[in-house]
Amino acid sequence: MSFPIDFPSWLIDNAHRLKPPVGNQQLWLNTDLIVTVVGGPNARSDFHDDPYEEYFWQFKGNAFLNIIDRGQRERIELAEGTMYLMPPHMRHSPQRPEPESRCLVIERSRPEGVVDGFEWYCLNCDGLVHRVEVQLKSIVDDLPPLFAAFYASQTLRTCSHCGSVHPGKLGSANVYTPAASVPSPLAGEG
Repeated sequence: MSFPIDFPSWLIDNAHRLKPPVGNQQLWLNTDLIVTVVGGPNARSDFHDDPYEEYFWQFKGNAFLNIIDRGQRERIELAEGTMYLMPPHMRHSPQRPEPESRCLVIERSRPEGVVDGFEWYCLNCDGLVHRVEVQLKSIVDDLPPLFAAFYASQTLRTCSHCGSVHPGKLGSANVYTPAASVPSPLAGEG
């Protein structure tokens, strides 16, 4: 059974869990919805292929999603206060460069047999370097071993298209940020 949460108090009590290296915390367990608060800073090099929609509410600070859409890299801005409903299977890489930024992310639980994909693309030619699929049970527990395996293997990180070696884990200085930017549908103009 779920229970009401005093969200401002929850944020204070869990602030230490919303920092790197993991930076996220699930609010309720064993429910049909995965409701997670994600904190910054982070710099991800993977692109998530979620079989379902994902809801983002960037309630503190700013962030952005690097996406691959029809073979093109783009960027969706998530300014503070922005909500975004991402379609299923849109390859996305959340980037939260600001310390203390906060985002509420809601996803559907995956029934047995429905897998998530995690992909890495070449920073030189944009070719797919590596993809791994997983029956996602716990975002906090299931992902770090997948990422660590990719980071540790030069073979997995070598692009079969051009031979470049993906750096693996990216620091904020070398996060790919494309020139083409897609404004959030709810963000103000300016």
